[in-house]
Amino acid sequence: MSSGHRTMTLFVTVILGMILVILGLSADWPIWAWPTLAALLLVVGVVTHRILAPAPEAFPRALLTDPDLPEPVRQEQRVAHVALPSSVADYDFSFSATVRWLVLDAPEDAPYVNPAGLAIDAVLRRARVVTAQQPPHRSAFAQHQLDGALATMQVDPTGRIMAMAQEVTLSLPESDRERLAKLAGVRKDEDVWEHERNYERSKRAYLGEDVLKDTGSAVVWWLSRNEQEVEGAVDRIGLLAQLSAAANNDEVPPPFEHLVPVPRAVYAGDVAQAPGRHDWQQPFVPGRPPSQNGAQPDSTVDSFLAWFGFSPDDPDLDLFGERLINLARAHDKASVAEDLLRRFGGDLPDPCESDNGEAADPPQPDTPSP
Repeated sequence: MSSGHRTMTLFVTVILGMILVILGLSADWPIWAWPTLAALLLVVGVVTHRILAPAPEAFPRALLTDPDLPEPVRQEQRVAHVALPSSVADYDFSFSATVRWLVLDAPEDAPYVNPAGLAIDAVLRRARVVTAQQPPHRSAFAQHQLDGALATMQVDPTGRIMAMAQEVTLSLPESDRERLAKLAGVRKDEDVWEHERNYERSKRAYLGEDVLKDTGSAVVWWLSRNEQEVEGAVDRIGLLAQLSAAANNDEVPPPFEHLVPVPRAVYAGDVAQAPGRHDWQQPFVPGRPPSQNGAQPDSTVDSFLAWFGFSPDDPDLDLFGERLINLARAHDKASVAEDLLRRFGGDLPDPCESDNGEAADPPQPDTPSP
């Protein structure tokens, strides 16, 4: 019996005896009642002991103690900055971890092994399988995968140890991260440029093959965007005809020629086919040689005269021609002066020579008297 049970039994017996003694003295019990009280206290003590006594154990306590088994010896070693391949060539992860291993029982004739080498090799093999499937820019995601893949003890291929890894870190060198960031930026820019080019190509096809296919399509397209401006569409037929002809590398169709805002260039060969047109009505482009203006030098001069509003029968034409010759000679344009003289038939006097054959000063423009 334990000391706790004895203390409780004695405590209950003493308390009950004191209560009976107080009752007996206060009630003035007879003398024969006190032996009876002592016997009652003895019975109460025995009953209390049996009530408070614990039940007997099914198995002896000695049999329940664990035998002294030796705890398994676990060893560990830190590996750092081991290159593991990613899914992209030449971009390797940097792997670091704490490798832990447990040596397994081996037959008596088994050769001696290096447990640390076997454990590290087993962990790296398992890590390589995971990293080889991940792109280099997802090093953080691959690290979490390695945490789970290497978190359990597994037997190595030789069957001599069990290995696992803790405190796993996986990173990518800074130089590789910068290269990947640049490549990603280039790919994004290329995608944007490709989409813009496709958009431009589609827009050109829409304008060239649909909107500007002919003059009618161009007019209908403009009217669909400006439904309330019918008169504006009519006013722009010539311009739209010119646009559709330019888009198709063709000339303006004859039914729309008279609506073109700028008159079509008339060349020397067109004079016979267009009655009523004169050589002086051919357009003149400053700075372009006569051959590129589509006319001979004389017809180019006529274009220039027409630009100033001179007709072939204008009485001031000879005077204007004389001033042009003087202007050409004043700027040392002798060939131009000869062309002008030839254009006016050589009837104009040479204003830069006097009667005695000496060169004279070019005439000064008239100034109004004060």
